[in-house]
Amino acid sequence: MSIDFHTEQNRYTYAGRVADEGWARAVLTVVDPRGKRVADIGCGGGIYSRAWAGLGAASVIGVDVSAQMVAAAREKSAGMSGLAFQQGTADASGLADASADLVFERALIHHLPDYDACFAEAFRVLAPGGLLLVQDRRPDDVALPGSAEHLRGYFFERFPRLLAVETGRRPTDERVRASLARGGFQDIASQPLWEVRKTHDDVAALEADLLGRTGRSILHELDDAELRELTAFIGERVGAVRPIVEKDRWTLWAARKPRA
Repeated sequence: MSIDFHTEQNRYTYAGRVADEGWARAVLTVVDPRGKRVADIGCGGGIYSRAWAGLGAASVIGVDVSAQMVAAAREKSAGMSGLAFQQGTADASGLADASADLVFERALIHHLPDYDACFAEAFRVLAPGGLLLVQDRRPDDVALPGSAEHLRGYFFERFPRLLAVETGRRPTDERVRASLARGGFQDIASQPLWEVRKTHDDVAALEADLLGRTGRSILHELDDAELRELTAFIGERVGAVRPIVEKDRWTLWAARKPRA
């Protein structure tokens, strides 16, 4: 079963975390968001919309296809100035032409069968000279072995069929670059990014997070019995490590819309 982003049951699955400081340091090597208008397309529960606001963006508009995710984002961001959320899709965001200086798309494109329409929409929304940042995992990122820090590797060690699902939907560097170039973007570059997803006090806290399938769409491919089997397997592998600092490796692509 794949995740249903539209059900109330999953409203908060991508809303509860705070973006890692390591993520902030990485993106700041690429762009200075201070004073910029940011569009966070595929914003989920607004975790990174709030992060961009915290980094000094003048305004942030989060867009997501799910009414449940948008509701969660608004709830979690209540009282924060310069933040707004609306429903829209990757290829029809509902944002005005040239209304953003920075478009951010995290964990979005691996849900899409084709990237061209998504990147065309980002190009339209960006002002001349604006920057598109795409954060997702390549097949090489997800295939790393499991460890006390890279817990996702244990998902695939215990259930190898998950690796076929995951690598089959993940973007390759070549495919992303080719689509960006077709969309008119220039100065296309990419870099690896290690991001702390969450720090768990102990195995019980980790198991509660896993059993809730919190923020990990791949776990919706497992039934409840398999998920409990996986949590026991990871608990054995992690052993006495405390706290459990869970990290994921991503790839960050940057591409610029020409000024003329």
